[in-house]
Amino acid sequence: MSNQVIMWTVFGLLVAIMLVIDLGLNRKSHEISFREALTWSAIWISLALIFNAGIYLYLGQAKALEFFTGYVIEKSLSVDNLFVFIMIFSYFHVPRLYQPKILKWGIIGALVMRALFIWLGIELLEAFHWMIYVFGAILIVTGIKMAFGGDEKIEPEKNPLVRLVRRFIPITKRVWGDRLFIAKRGVRAATPLFLALVMIESSDVIFALDSIPAVFAVTRDPFIVYTSNVFAIMGLRALYFLLSNVMGMFVYLKLGISFVLTFVGVKMLLADTRFEIPMHFSLGVIFGVLVISIIISIIVGKKRSNVAL
Repeated sequence: MSNQVIMWTVFGLLVAIMLVIDLGLNRKSHEISFREALTWSAIWISLALIFNAGIYLYLGQAKALEFFTGYVIEKSLSVDNLFVFIMIFSYFHVPRLYQPKILKWGIIGALVMRALFIWLGIELLEAFHWMIYVFGAILIVTGIKMAFGGDEKIEPEKNPLVRLVRRFIPITKRVWGDRLFIAKRGVRAATPLFLALVMIESSDVIFALDSIPAVFAVTRDPFIVYTSNVFAIMGLRALYFLLSNVMGMFVYLKLGISFVLTFVGVKMLLADTRFEIPMHFSLGVIFGVLVISIIISIIVGKKRSNVAL
């Protein structure tokens, strides 16, 4: 058995066990507290680092660096998802009590879709090498739009999937506990929670179009690409409840993420030239930009609070 097969096996078992513990056994709807979210965030980050150590031991330093860089990129991009999740839950008036269930099914759907997108992306790059320049250009354009495009807007009435659901399935006007569907007067109808789930799944498709090409700038190894994606996604629910009440503090984080996207896009465009950006330098730039953007956000946020007082 090769080392990578061993790591695939460890990864599969680890994710399966954590899905059962974090998502499967915790079926009763409850509002996730800050302490619980902090605990689970620490667990997921620790597991990612432990898994990274395993990659270092079994696959070598280069693969370990690729995983860590990919994980940092995916984790930072996943923070941008949180802004959208907050707007979706607000639009559909989903109480915090029922938000964990929606995010649970959203994460499971994301795991499947990311696998399909990663397979498709790798196949495209193998068949058409010039696609790396297309992916790089997409990342640069997305980064610029994120930096100068203003605040994102949620418009479910313009979402094709939501419109399709509304066309064929009756929708209740109010939330019925944590249920996605109900039987009302002999007719099976969807609740606003189901529409929120549809919006989250469709938004993840859009996010995948940014995040997966970004990891391809680091590596095209399916194992590294998928595992770094999964570890970032699996910790997303805990991260949401950890940061949802303080997202307003990180006013410059989106600008930092936009820089990361643009930088990674440039790295992809330079991949076949003598100016190729080394992995160590890339990790330093990405990590440094994110840390600086967070620190500046906190400092500016404190100054604004003092002025308001």
